Amino acid sequence: AAEVYSEDNVLLGTFKIQNRTWTEYEDISPYVIDALIATEDIRFYRHSGIDPRGLMRVMFKTVLLGQDAGGGSTISQQLAKNLFPRDLSNDPSIIRTAKLVVAKFKEWYTAVKLERSYTKEEIMTMYLNVFDFIHNAVGIHSAARIYFNTTPDSLTIEQSAMLVGMLKNSVAYNPLR
Repeated sequence: AAEVYSEDNVLLGTFKIQNRTWTEYEDISPYVIDALIATEDIRFYRHSGIDPRGLMRVMFKTVLLGQDAGGGSTISQQLAKNLFPRDLSNDPSIIRTAKLVVAKFKEWYTAVKLERSYTKEEIMTMYLNVFDFIHNAVGIHSAARIYFNTTPDSLTIEQSAMLVGMLKNSVAYNPLR
């Protein structure tokens, strides 16, 4: 979004395709950062884009035991998925599966490249700035304003938990619901 300010620094309006305002890492509540790591990627600071332990857990529980093991994607992989969305066409099952496998490999490759090119804080910042929190709230800045009428640095622990919960399912954990 482009923001237009007056000479005395008053916001006059915005021009946008998406309702998104970039927010720097320092301007995001530490509660959001802690909740993000706790729920999405507990070993975030210990891997290079792919979490082998998480992958093994998912493969063992899902493939061998047939249980829902949750996701095995890291924050970096989720960022890659958000930057380059998957093809969701209605192809036959075998083709959809093949496309998913190819997409996963692309996400892994991109996640490793992101980890080599950016700091962990930059990756988290990008992820929180590109996520679509629905209701015209793309990114953490818009979500904080739309759902709680506040700024990302002022989010409380409860508000942070709600927004990070939306990363898993933005419709089910929608605070406007």
